[in-house]
Amino acid sequence: MTFEPDALPTLIGSLPLLDHQEATQLILKYVPEIPIWPQLPRYPKERLFSQFAEGLPGIREREDSLYFDTEDPAFEQELLSFYEQYLGVTEAGMPLSGSIFAFSEDTGRGFRAFLDAVNNMTHRPVAIKGQISGPFTLLTGLKDRSGRLSYFNPQLREAVVKALTLKARYQIEEMKALHPEVILFLDEPALAGFGSSAMVGITREDVISDLTEVIDAVHRAGGIAGIHVCANTDWSMVLASPLDILSFDAYNFFDRIVLFRKQLAEFLDRGKTIAWGLVPTSSEEDLRREDVAGLKAMWLKQVKELGTDPEMVKRQSLITPSCGMGLLSQELSFRVLELTRGLSMAIRGTEI
Repeated sequence: MTFEPDALPTLIGSLPLLDHQEATQLILKYVPEIPIWPQLPRYPKERLFSQFAEGLPGIREREDSLYFDTEDPAFEQELLSFYEQYLGVTEAGMPLSGSIFAFSEDTGRGFRAFLDAVNNMTHRPVAIKGQISGPFTLLTGLKDRSGRLSYFNPQLREAVVKALTLKARYQIEEMKALHPEVILFLDEPALAGFGSSAMVGITREDVISDLTEVIDAVHRAGGIAGIHVCANTDWSMVLASPLDILSFDAYNFFDRIVLFRKQLAEFLDRGKTIAWGLVPTSSEEDLRREDVAGLKAMWLKQVKELGTDPEMVKRQSLITPSCGMGLLSQELSFRVLELTRGLSMAIRGTEI
């Protein structure tokens, strides 16, 4: 699959707004070439876990947080019903729309507002983008009733990964009805903790296997698969998966990822894409201090350090914020949007 965005801008996902229509119009204003559907985490049902844990067997809510209760007598029946729907979709041709793998009324407001807006756009985007929680993040972020990571429960691990394959397919099918080029990012912030003491027992092979299963589902549905990690991780492990777009925080962590320049060069040689998270979102001081000229100079320096054909890098690059904007003030989120678009335009107008 050939995708050459040539340093176009796009976003990661979340915005600090309350109105889905307003969020969608902002997205179409600043990244009309590759617009995304907005997640608004000020709504509890649109937070990273709740939006994608919906429909999972044994999922419960307590004090505004989610957990799995596998000790509940209803769990076995919920697990059976889950697999009945899974097999209904994958083997019996049951439509995803209306199934437990589709967004509900509560979790899909931003998605539906986006689809309506794209359907009414007067110009054709280069691509459209969605996002989903990655399997590692969901399985290590959600625990059982005793506080044990759900990753260590084989029943839950299998159910979560299989659910994500169909939740990904659902998004892609809905978006491909409007545009042939669909990008889906697996948001994997928890991969920053891979190898920590809390995750002893989770192997590199386990992580790659789960990522691959979801990415393969994205590819079968005709989508372009990205992985976004907003901190440092074992980049060689991420690059060992069949992803198409590597999205990372280039503002804060380029010095870590450049250690894998050989694997990155091979990644680019295969026609893959790097999404450079150059606009800072984690520090208000950094965000207020930076401007387009400074960020462009940073990118040019990073490309040089990468040590591969700079024109190829530019062709196979996206320009993004370093992470989502859900925790920022509205004022600062507008600055992120302006810097992201301005930086992309500055880079696209440069011969390197």
